[in-house]
Amino acid sequence: MAVLDDLSGFEFEDVMEDVFRNLGYENVRQAERIADEGRDVIMEEVVDGTRRGIVVECKHTGTVGRPVVQKLHSAIATFNFDGPKRGMVATTGRFTNPAQEYAERLQQNDDPHPIELLDGEDLREIADGIGLDLYNGRIEILCDETLRPYDLATDVDGPVREAFRDIENIEAADLPVPHSEVTFRPVVAVTADTNAVFETSVGVIHRINDRTRFVVHAERGQPKVADDDAATLVTENLHATVELDPSQFEEVFDGVEERRFGQTQTEYKEWAVDRLREYHTTTVTYTGDNNVTYNKTCEPNRSDISVQSIEPVYLPEVRHTTDILEYTYSYEYYAAGPSRVTAEDGIHRCVHCDTSDVDETYTYCPNCGAIACDSHTKTERLEREPVCTGCAVTERFALKTKYFYDEDNLEAFREEYAAMPLHEKAMENKLLAGGSVVATLLVTIGLLMLVGII
Repeated sequence: MAVLDDLSGFEFEDVMEDVFRNLGYENVRQAERIADEGRDVIMEEVVDGTRRGIVVECKHTGTVGRPVVQKLHSAIATFNFDGPKRGMVATTGRFTNPAQEYAERLQQNDDPHPIELLDGEDLREIADGIGLDLYNGRIEILCDETLRPYDLATDVDGPVREAFRDIENIEAADLPVPHSEVTFRPVVAVTADTNAVFETSVGVIHRINDRTRFVVHAERGQPKVADDDAATLVTENLHATVELDPSQFEEVFDGVEERRFGQTQTEYKEWAVDRLREYHTTTVTYTGDNNVTYNKTCEPNRSDISVQSIEPVYLPEVRHTTDILEYTYSYEYYAAGPSRVTAEDGIHRCVHCDTSDVDETYTYCPNCGAIACDSHTKTERLEREPVCTGCAVTERFALKTKYFYDEDNLEAFREEYAAMPLHEKAMENKLLAGGSVVATLLVTIGLLMLVGII
């Protein structure tokens, strides 16, 4: 674990912003880095229904003396906040005795602006307690909470059996046990407020007052916003997480993999701010005092966007593979207990044309194990059971193509066909035989010609 002293002053402020956000403080943001008047981080808390402002001074130094604490006390008094206020001094080092005595005296005298002191040892204990690590000079997300990867009320392979229920000609109870794997993928749920007012000489021309919540895939590489279904799955189940215990899940799944968060909380926060600035940027048309029409691009400043929370959690991605005769079927989904969002459905897909229309009917071929759409599913003539066009043996009888499981079935039907009366042979082509008497006669004549009678 990297030493706090390795951080630069600005990096230390980034770290503290992440720490306070994870501790549950609200509206955590950094003050302007120029002339901050003794205020580095500003945030809020709610105690017994009362909202209180907190001003934090971050000191990246070996020793913090009484003057720093006194300066913060003055900064709290001048901080514009409608309600009670208090302060904190956070340092990578330690506090002198006079500094500690001054803060203690404020507490004992019930001063309206008390100050809490956090030294380097306190910060390390806090970071450990909230599941964060000081890694390469910054806070790396170390999350041990996950959405539940399966429904406790059923077996792990329950979703596979459910998916196969829609397939014609196969019973879910007859399926082989699938190979099941789970990958715990890191995501972060971001909540941010955007408040911006854009004015010209004619007054306010545009206003933004918006709270945004979105979920971001947080593995290595560029963060990626999750689609709506996956985001809803995460946000609706954040209250029902369980401890990520790989040994426990290895008893249930054939394979377990845990991915690592790719970036720090500060980096996700900065990325979210940039994304929201771009999202809210718009061009507004307005009329000036001179009755001339103007266009103005309204882009929020970084200070207009406040990231309220960054909630890390693991999103289980479950993958089942089922081997049936010549084919393997995959079924993949994001899971949260009984709820899931399908990521890949290789069951409802024709193996011959890749048709995957949800309104399509799919039928299992017991001859080769294929799942095929209606266009690639036929009725085997001898057994009267489904067979797919990929494995069927074909031959024409009564001018119509017939489908068979194999050469043995074909040969058996040849013998059966040879013994049929002519009118039964004609019925092997129902389209023609059922059309009219003339059509039936034509088919009969055709058959007679085929056997050499005429």
